[in-house]
Amino acid sequence: MNSENKEKFYITTAIAYTSKTPHIGNTYEIILTDAIARFNRYIGKDVFFLTGTDEHGQKIQEIAEAEGITPQEHVDRIAGEIKDIADMLNISYDKFIRTTDDYHVKAVQGIFKRLYEQGDIYKSEYEGWYCTPCESFWTQTQLKDGKCPDCGREVKKTKEEAYFLRLGKYQDRLMEYIDSHPDFIQPESRKKEMVNNFLKPGLQDLCVSRTSFSWGIPVEFDPGHVVYVWIDALSNYITALGYTTGEKGELYKKYWPADIHIIGKDILRFHTIYWPIMLMALGEPLPKQVFGHPWMLFGEEKMSKSRGNVIYAQDMVRRFGVDAVRYYSLHEMPFAQDGSITYDVFMSRYNSDLANTLGNLVNRTVAMVNKYFGGEIPSGAVTAEPDDDLKTVAVGALGKIKARMKTLHVADSLDEIWAVVGRANKYIDETMPWVLAKDEAQRPRLGTVLYNLIETIRIIASLLTPFMPDTAAKIARQINAVDLSCENADSFGLTAAGEKVGEAEPLFARIDIEKTLKEIEDSLPAPEAAAPEPEHKPEIDIEAFAASELRVGRVTECEKIKKSKKLLKLQIDLGYEKRQVVSGIAEHYSPEAMVGKRVVVVVNLKPVKLCGEESRGMILCASEGGSLTVVAPEDDIPLGSEVR
Repeated sequence: MNSENKEKFYITTAIAYTSKTPHIGNTYEIILTDAIARFNRYIGKDVFFLTGTDEHGQKIQEIAEAEGITPQEHVDRIAGEIKDIADMLNISYDKFIRTTDDYHVKAVQGIFKRLYEQGDIYKSEYEGWYCTPCESFWTQTQLKDGKCPDCGREVKKTKEEAYFLRLGKYQDRLMEYIDSHPDFIQPESRKKEMVNNFLKPGLQDLCVSRTSFSWGIPVEFDPGHVVYVWIDALSNYITALGYTTGEKGELYKKYWPADIHIIGKDILRFHTIYWPIMLMALGEPLPKQVFGHPWMLFGEEKMSKSRGNVIYAQDMVRRFGVDAVRYYSLHEMPFAQDGSITYDVFMSRYNSDLANTLGNLVNRTVAMVNKYFGGEIPSGAVTAEPDDDLKTVAVGALGKIKARMKTLHVADSLDEIWAVVGRANKYIDETMPWVLAKDEAQRPRLGTVLYNLIETIRIIASLLTPFMPDTAAKIARQINAVDLSCENADSFGLTAAGEKVGEAEPLFARIDIEKTLKEIEDSLPAPEAAAPEPEHKPEIDIEAFAASELRVGRVTECEKIKKSKKLLKLQIDLGYEKRQVVSGIAEHYSPEAMVGKRVVVVVNLKPVKLCGEESRGMILCASEGGSLTVVAPEDDIPLGSEVR
């Protein structure tokens, strides 16, 4: 069918944040999305599949500064790793967008300017609590036990000039849209969460620019402001298609609105409230559906490097193969509840489902065709009672899978395939071809049995192509099947008798679980040794300590000292006065990173001259090995407060 006549299908993942290398819990999303994209291609749709990376924000700037590199160098490395992981997992994306791409930057600046000019964005001042890892602002009442309600981490009091998006203006319209489009937010439990927890209580206007860091898309008409993550990252779904405020590219005209955004349940609010309102303000159609998938946990906990319970997809692939990782990710994740992964459960599924059930079916069938018919596929002329049921199960699977995939029940779709695999294995037990082979009179019947098995395996290989494409191709090579198209997956009898099968090769070799667990354990890095006891200075009494006067200040200006690689010159506001301090932190902090930062200053040190510049005080830092961190008080502590 000509692509112009095909039904269009546009699917996206959330773009991955480039703070660190993703673990398998992060990569589950792209495997899930790939299976959905591949299935829709399989059933004849014209699919466009977008993924990519989110590369701006304060968190990335801070990580890069700590690494002693530029933010661009950091995101280039992590984005490269993320793309490599996608390629390794056989992800069939059509475009990989980066939010540092020039075309995206220009489009976002245009979107921001248009929303401002039409009154949907206005300038004000933000004061509240900020979570750097989540890039989220919170009010006091939204905090949970004084911490970020999303991730549970510490938050900082923040006050800065910012631009805001008028969410309340579109609240009623969004509610009406959700009511009239019952499938817009899926699963149903996620929709109730968004409506009851956010929309019904009333929306507060959204902060959409920042001034406290510089790593972001500049606001063209207001230097010092950068576009905050929501407008930057969320806009990728249309900028990747060539959307700008002045022009809508051909891909946009062809594929928008998106058929589905596949995202993690933790960012559902941004995609079902902020993003639709942005589109309404731009006068563009809303995506047809947003699916908030559950988390893949390690055991019973969410994967976290700080907990030491992270599994990486690339490690799993190197040890077990791409399709084993794809199978587990797709089959073991429930539709609406969190799933989990551990090495021992993974290997148990590998042995039972892949090596024993699927692999054994293909291996012994091909081996029997080679053994009993010299590798030539026999004809199927002599039928018997079990044949019809096998054929019914095999040709009926496609319709069931289409129904399952329509509602994104991917795990259930794999169950439908394994029902065919199980029926074929049962058919072998029922017909006992090894017994038939002993009786020359039963040779025609033996031919029919093996033909039926080869045909069933052809259908299985076809059905597997969206989910385990490498495995489907390996099966096709063994049975010499050249056409695994969907059009032939619900028809029985298409294999030509007389064709030659290949050699029987194991699809999945059984794993010695105990031995492999020991190998994995031995390969893990040793726990960090306890820090050695530092050398202590002589004890002092309280009077000696009290002789130091420590006060809270804020850096208002900062620049490098040309004659030194180590020194920065800082202008510090102490509330009651301003003074200059020279500090040896240039190898750890850029001048831009220090501006606005609160510091603790020893204010009663005698003035000294360093590289010709007067220094009236010293800022406190913590150091360990080669790293150094400025001691920073909470933002709500008044300038000039004494530190005791």
